Amino acid sequence: MTIDSTSSPTSNINASSSMSAPPSTASSRPQQVHIPFNELRTLLEQIFVRHGTSAQVAAVLADNCASAQRDGAQSHGVFRMAGYVSTLQSGWVDGKAVPVVEDKAPGFLSVDAANGFAQPAFFAAKDQLIAKARANGIALLAIQGSHHFAALWPDVEPLAREGLVALTVVNSMACVVPSGGRRALFGTNPIAFAAPRANGDPVVFDLATSATAHGDIQLAARAGHAVPHGYGVDKEGKDTTDPKEILEGGALLPFGGEHGAHKGSALSMMVELLAAALTGGNFSFEFDWSQHPGAQSPYTGQLIIAIDPAFSSGNNFAERCETLVQSMADAGQTRQPGARRYEQRVRSMAHGVPVDADRWAQLQQLAGIADA
Repeated sequence: MTIDSTSSPTSNINASSSMSAPPSTASSRPQQVHIPFNELRTLLEQIFVRHGTSAQVAAVLADNCASAQRDGAQSHGVFRMAGYVSTLQSGWVDGKAVPVVEDKAPGFLSVDAANGFAQPAFFAAKDQLIAKARANGIALLAIQGSHHFAALWPDVEPLAREGLVALTVVNSMACVVPSGGRRALFGTNPIAFAAPRANGDPVVFDLATSATAHGDIQLAARAGHAVPHGYGVDKEGKDTTDPKEILEGGALLPFGGEHGAHKGSALSMMVELLAAALTGGNFSFEFDWSQHPGAQSPYTGQLIIAIDPAFSSGNNFAERCETLVQSMADAGQTRQPGARRYEQRVRSMAHGVPVDADRWAQLQQLAGIADA
């Protein structure tokens, strides 16, 4: 483990002049430690098991969370651990649930997560999904009865590394006002996509259909930073740059801004239909966690689609993808989808995963390590 005093990678929340903190000096920046990836993952496993998951569930969740931190996804990395623990302690989720996989049709798998987390449910069916896609050209996996508040790109990137084109959607808790609406109805409802390239890492994107991710609003609130206009509204439905007002009775807005929010809203509706109506999961507004104080994970559904491009007339898909990526670069796009994550991954694996020192101490305490 190494220590430095550089600040953590910034999120996509930009502080506005009205609420931003005074310019920081090197001495005021959060001190960081750099943790070997396997050490971080092992510690997270210990936390999960200590707070009520099975060893099998802990391994899947820890790898997912540690991978997000490794790749610089601050809003879905170790920041989420307190929420996982709180949710487990509330009794809202079953940390020892055993997913039930059902083979519905040649191209259709269904998984009942049994009130457990979605990641172990996906892991239980992943190999069958890949096999079905390769046998039939396309396959989908419908997960219901699941809890999910992690990043989505870890679900699709491995499929692309198997040569498949992958798409996944998941809905969440009602925290986004539909275009023209008066109250929160949709979740942040992210969409993630991955495609193999001939000469590089897969093209991967993972984006919320809201103006920004809910986790980024939480990070901004904790840091005392403002968010840009158009990200959310307060409890009166008025535009606000205060993340606390968005979280405390307010709501996020769909992406697209003043003249394009209907586009983000339409995509969010699509995610509700694919991730909830099609899978048998709850819509973002349908579950009630009021009897479980401390619960933070939405109880909804997820859909994953895998396509084998070898069946198409363009069976040189990876080469075609490479051509498009290079053409995008030639057109002036300086950063390709997923590139920043890959760059941070290389740094993290070489020098250790950066974690704020105070959060590392909190993680050790959650793991029950003495003198943390």
